[in-house]
Amino acid sequence: MKVVLIRHGKVNFKWRLWYTSEQFNEACRQYNLAPIQQIEYSIPEGVYSCYYISMLSRTRETAQSIFGERNYIATKLIDEVPLSASYNTWIKMPLMFWNVTGRIQWFFNNSKQKENRLQTEKRANQFVKVVMEKNEDCVVVTHGFFMHMLVSELKKYGFTIDNKLTKYANGDYVVARTS
Repeated sequence: MKVVLIRHGKVNFKWRLWYTSEQFNEACRQYNLAPIQQIEYSIPEGVYSCYYISMLSRTRETAQSIFGERNYIATKLIDEVPLSASYNTWIKMPLMFWNVTGRIQWFFNNSKQKENRLQTEKRANQFVKVVMEKNEDCVVVTHGFFMHMLVSELKKYGFTIDNKLTKYANGDYVVARTS
């Protein structure tokens, strides 16, 4: 079985450099609603039985851009790990601050984040089980941060990972295979 994981296309959204906590939360919401920019994709050729996308529109737009109109299976199991401000303040802080502190809170299972690391791992594990039950070659269009979790879970189930990266740019892909 072969699973091709693809990070969605580049989102047509301009992040500012500084945000209050409320502004950061709103920017994250707007990012999730923004369309993708059209880019060229280099995806391994193959015949795939299933095409999975997340519930966020950027994965559907990416999938349609690559594969055209198909019967896509949309699931929350492969949504991006949500991010929110790490604390409430009217003081503007750098974007990097919000991103780093939010992910640190996520890692340590802090309740300030909408989802913690253990919940994300569980979600990734549930999705891998779905894919394994179908036992068909498939494409999964998902999100950069979540791809790391998905790759880890696939490895736990004995998948080998081709072209694993430390950071997934928009449009990058990873191929996971069973023997």
